[in-house]
Amino acid sequence: MTRVSLSRRPRQTDIARFAGVSVSTVSRVLANEPGISTNVRDEVIRIASELGYNIRPVPSAQPQNQRSVAVISVDQATGGLGVFYEGILSGLRGAAARSGGMLLPRLVRSSFLKISELKQTLSETEATGIFLVGIDPPEDLCGWIRESNIPTVWVNGNDPDLQFDCVSPANFYGARLATEHLIATGHRNILHFTMSHRHTIRERIRGFESAAAKHGVRTRIVQLPSSSSRTSTAACEAMEAILLEDQGFTAAFCMNDMMAIGVMEAVTNHHLSIPQDFAVMGFDDLPCASMTMPRLTTMHVDREAIGQEAYYLMQRRIADPSAGPRKVELAVRLVEGATVQAQSKQIEDGVLSA
Repeated sequence: MTRVSLSRRPRQTDIARFAGVSVSTVSRVLANEPGISTNVRDEVIRIASELGYNIRPVPSAQPQNQRSVAVISVDQATGGLGVFYEGILSGLRGAAARSGGMLLPRLVRSSFLKISELKQTLSETEATGIFLVGIDPPEDLCGWIRESNIPTVWVNGNDPDLQFDCVSPANFYGARLATEHLIATGHRNILHFTMSHRHTIRERIRGFESAAAKHGVRTRIVQLPSSSSRTSTAACEAMEAILLEDQGFTAAFCMNDMMAIGVMEAVTNHHLSIPQDFAVMGFDDLPCASMTMPRLTTMHVDREAIGQEAYYLMQRRIADPSAGPRKVELAVRLVEGATVQAQSKQIEDGVLSA
């Protein structure tokens, strides 16, 4: 075993360099946060000790018999997006099981969660922590949670005031990458289908607009009604109307895969070829994305990882209630399907211009 030393006061960057890990991993180990393997944790602690780094004792981040409730609205847990939240709940359940805790999912009537509903849920479950899954709580509820000092994590949510721990996909960057992909394959007239009723979804709009502004392309935001329970049907009807207008749009980036399926249906109904005549990009990489003909090009969201990270944030919050709120964004990645023309093919056909 190699001993390490420095001629100056050690820093976390030094520990990371000798341990061969990231600085954020060192920070999590020294804060005794969960989600780090035993081998990595032991190695970081060993090197920190040998370097003479001042390791301050912190409360255990592994509370036993943690009883948490995952509150999810009925409209999010059913319909086409149900599978998205099933993946998140699977991640939460797995993390709870590994730490000896208990996760209790509960449906509420709508995303406009009331204080009375939450009080009743907490009373029935005897939970010590709350996961708000796909819910943007109103200000009065946020105030009540803060006053009650109940550990709370927003899951697939983005607290704009950063008063609560929250975890979500990298919506802004994922949307920007998706739009950049369409632009790179030659498209200069692009639609964006959305329902901007949540903070996370508005981040996707911002990512789309950022990429479009950078390259000076022509765009149009297609706002679907938030009250629609069948997003694919609403997207299909909206796309049908746009095609009848014949405004020269050649691609669409959709807020989610269900919308993309509706757009594909409309394009096909107008006897246009995908992707030769019209390109379609989705988001989320739901199971349905691999079942379309052709296979939908989309952005993959690791839904289980969102759930796992949310549970780690809850453990951190319970272990250290005074810790500052933490916002975690998990990277998304492009899934190459067949609804966007391959970039090399676009270049061969002379579509891209300098």
